[in-house]
Amino acid sequence: MPSYGTIDHEYGHKLATTDPADDGPVWMVNLMKYKEVADYGDGADSGRSGRDADDEYTPTGPLKAIGAEIVYVAEVDATPLGDGTQWDRVAIVKYPTRRSFIEMQQRSDFKDKHVHKEAGMEMTFVIGCQPIEIDTSRLEKESSSWDDVEHPPDDEDGVLHVLHVIKWNEGGRERMEGYHDAAFDVAQEHGARIAGWFEAEGTIVGDGRTWDQVRFNEFPSSRQFMKVVADPRRRKGHEDHRDPAMADTYTLLCRPVLDALRKR
Repeated sequence: MPSYGTIDHEYGHKLATTDPADDGPVWMVNLMKYKEVADYGDGADSGRSGRDADDEYTPTGPLKAIGAEIVYVAEVDATPLGDGTQWDRVAIVKYPTRRSFIEMQQRSDFKDKHVHKEAGMEMTFVIGCQPIEIDTSRLEKESSSWDDVEHPPDDEDGVLHVLHVIKWNEGGRERMEGYHDAAFDVAQEHGARIAGWFEAEGTIVGDGRTWDQVRFNEFPSSRQFMKVVADPRRRKGHEDHRDPAMADTYTLLCRPVLDALRKR
């Protein structure tokens, strides 16, 4: 067992045994919290940060060898909603099949690198997902142009992604539709767009909890996002629909470094 999370063996079995005829791409959404100082257990690399250790771990070679690709990386500014965990980074890796994710774990070149992840990672969630097909072209036509919003992106306050990791209450999906009707149009007036929404099919590494959806929403800047937060129409939608719909959630404010979600 890794030190940074609990493996869901039932989901792992599904990844490993899905019939090839039914298999296909899976998007692994990674939430990462680093140790302040990496711990290799033998005093090696004393003083290296957990983030630096994870950077060395990044298995670009093994991923390329199995046909996987990193499609998203973001640094986390803050985690305003959740259980108090302050996440550091988010990444998404697209694997060509579920089985290929398991096969990568057995590669010697991957195992050689994994020591750095073990040393640097305090906690991680790795959530297997499938994209939700949304007509983003229609939504973006209805969104305000970023040239017209009060706080467009600039060098000091660039594009902000708001990531929601969601576990529904019973009937929560339907109740959330009321929130969309009440508040999502308001967000679009402030330039909000959908960067990518996903259904979660399993959490291969986590803390034992399961999740239902992962949503990435895009805003021109953090200042423009705060205009949405302050809008009373949006707050009303939260109270009446969004909050009762959710059994558990994290909200992360992220600055994308690599973003190929729309090309998925």
